[in-house]
Amino acid sequence: MHFHPQPRPGTATPWDFPAPGREVLPNGLTVLRCHRPGQQVVAVEVSLAAPLEAEPAGLDGVATIMARAFSEGTDKLSAEDFTAELERCGATLDAHADHPGVRLSLEVPASRLPKALGLLADALRAPAFPDNEIERLVLNRLDEIPHELANPARRAAMALSDALFPADSRMSRPRQGTQETVERIDAASVRAFYEAHVRPATATAVVVGDLTGVDLDQALADTLGAWTGSPAEPRPVPPVSADDTGRVIIVDRPGAVQTQLLIGRTGADRHERVWPAQVLGTYCLGGTLTSRLDKVLREEKGYTYGVRAFAQVLRSTPDGRGTAMLAISGSVDTPNTGPALADLWTVLRTLAAEGLTDTERDVAVQNLVGVAPLKYETAAAVAGTLADQVEQHLADDFQARLYERLAETGTVEATAAVVAAFPADRLVTVLVGDAAEIAEPVKALGIGEVTVISA
Repeated sequence: MHFHPQPRPGTATPWDFPAPGREVLPNGLTVLRCHRPGQQVVAVEVSLAAPLEAEPAGLDGVATIMARAFSEGTDKLSAEDFTAELERCGATLDAHADHPGVRLSLEVPASRLPKALGLLADALRAPAFPDNEIERLVLNRLDEIPHELANPARRAAMALSDALFPADSRMSRPRQGTQETVERIDAASVRAFYEAHVRPATATAVVVGDLTGVDLDQALADTLGAWTGSPAEPRPVPPVSADDTGRVIIVDRPGAVQTQLLIGRTGADRHERVWPAQVLGTYCLGGTLTSRLDKVLREEKGYTYGVRAFAQVLRSTPDGRGTAMLAISGSVDTPNTGPALADLWTVLRTLAAEGLTDTERDVAVQNLVGVAPLKYETAAAVAGTLADQVEQHLADDFQARLYERLAETGTVEATAAVVAAFPADRLVTVLVGDAAEIAEPVKALGIGEVTVISA
């Protein structure tokens, strides 16, 4: 019997986050391009400087309706015809609105990129915003709101934002609007928001994929480059303030068998030097199934299927005056809400007193840095990250340098960052659950004043 030689591993190939090229078209549109051999599905991300804080008073949600309406026809095509043309290209087009602005995401086979870019350009250049389609989108959005309020995780996020930020801050209110504000939106308000904030001079397009055989310069010139609009000064960004006084807010859900936890505060955004250490320390605290929170609450005590700690940038500015949400989330069964919170606070206090271990730090670096090539296998993943950097006013090589800094961050630095991010006495705790069952055990913990609100 003949046995083939046992395969042996080859030499590891160094990996770096893709470096894009940057240019500005004659119409003022900024373009980032990144050739990724083998990625036959090209991803295009267009960032529009139409932030949520620019929405007119009383019209929260108009940015979301506008984003959804970009695929509802143009001056050349009806909504049905526009969708059919996208399908003929094998393309998908999605859009959403968030605090930094509105984002359109296109994916299309490389061979049909010029055609799809033409459709995208038409949607941006001359969206139809027909009255009947806007009315339908508004009704759809109104139908979504009760489901969001019924979702414990979404309800917890709303309550935390409302607690952290002052009432006059857009960050205190739901991103996609409330029933009261969405009901006021019509086609005229959508058109007015578009006219005020959408123009090539304040937009950026990111194109990532295998561009072999594609004359991207010509394709851009014929499509997005032909989009015209008036120049505009950058919008002033209002300062962000937050109240992270330690306290507990219970959103009452009588009879709930589980309690949704969301514990958070605001912190430094990605411009701050502490960001890499904060990422590393937060990962050790609750970034994976082997993190400290999971080891105690899931493995040892069996309170939950999983608890996660994370940092999410809400709004960033060129001068670094932005803010990020630092949070711990998960769910536990109702009877163990008090004990689970007690153990969670013990984890935080122990971390502050004893610090992370070198082993925890090494595993976190290996996971965060080592998984990067898999995380960015697709063109869409690369394009999304580059577009995030644009919206957050970061350098094009930020992600590449982040991995370098993660690898250089020591255990002491990561400990200091995560302890500063999650101080045990400066956290707002939101619990969505049965107040009659959980209020007294939570009060006994002494982690802050307890307030009960209706669901």
